[in-house]
Order: sequence, then C-alpha cells, then structure tokens
Amino acid sequence: MIEKNKKISIGCDHAGYLLKEVIKKLLLQEGYEVKDNGAFSESSVDYPDFAHMVAKDIASENYQKGILICGSGNGVCMTANKHMEIRAALCWNEEIAKLSRLHNDANIVCIPARFLDTAVAIDIVNSFLNTEFEGGRHELRVKKIPL
Repeated sequence: MIEKNKKISIGCDHAGYLLKEVIKKLLLQEGYEVKDNGAFSESSVDYPDFAHMVAKDIASENYQKGILICGSGNGVCMTANKHMEIRAALCWNEEIAKLSRLHNDANIVCIPARFLDTAVAIDIVNSFLNTEFEGGRHELRVKKIPL
C-alpha cells in the first residue's frame, strides 16, 4: 500500500501538458501514486476544469499534495484557492516552493510552464514535496486563511 504522503494529484491545461508529462513520469519513477486529472494533450482546454479536480482531491484528503501547471500558473492557482481547504502557491523557484511549505503549509504547488525550464520545474516539485510544514508561529497564521 502506498503511503498517504506518496499520493499526488496532478493537473494542467494545454500549456502545461508537456511539463506535466515529464513531472508525472519522474514521480512514478520515485514511487509516488499519481492521479492524472488531465489535460491529455496540447489541444486548448479551460484550466479551471482541471484545477477544480485537483483541489477536490486534496480537499477530500485522498491525496495529500497536488501539482497544477498552466501557462502563467496564475489561473490554476486562483481557481484552486477558491476551495476553502486549499492553500495553493504559485512557485517560480525552489526557495519559494520550500517557503510555501515551511511557512504556509501549501498543499498545491502551481507552476508557470511558459516561464520556467524543465529542470527548474523539477527542482520546485522536489522542494515542495520534500519540505514539511514548520508549524509553530506559522500555524496560527495558516488557520486564519480560510473564510
């Protein structure tokens, strides 16, 4: 049985499709169970459809962390954050991804596919998945986020 923290939900729009496929392959090689919510090609699609699916997976607690990818990262991030249980973070480098976990307990990382090379995106995912929430003084702040 795969550990809870080894279950990842991933989704993207057409702009993030190729990067999603690379990340998904690496996660599978690392032993993660990956639920691929699409998109499944570079044909134009609406990013909210995929962001909502990933957010629902995380909110249900069936998947501990999520990865969303679109052209700028903004659309999927805004959409996912409409879900009360979600703390989606737009990350453009490894340090931001680490801080999103350490200080904000982010549960979805959003990646801007059109603005990062693949190696940086992989570093972001690794940092996000391998950093634990620091808690302490940050816990009260995180509890104030939902409306």
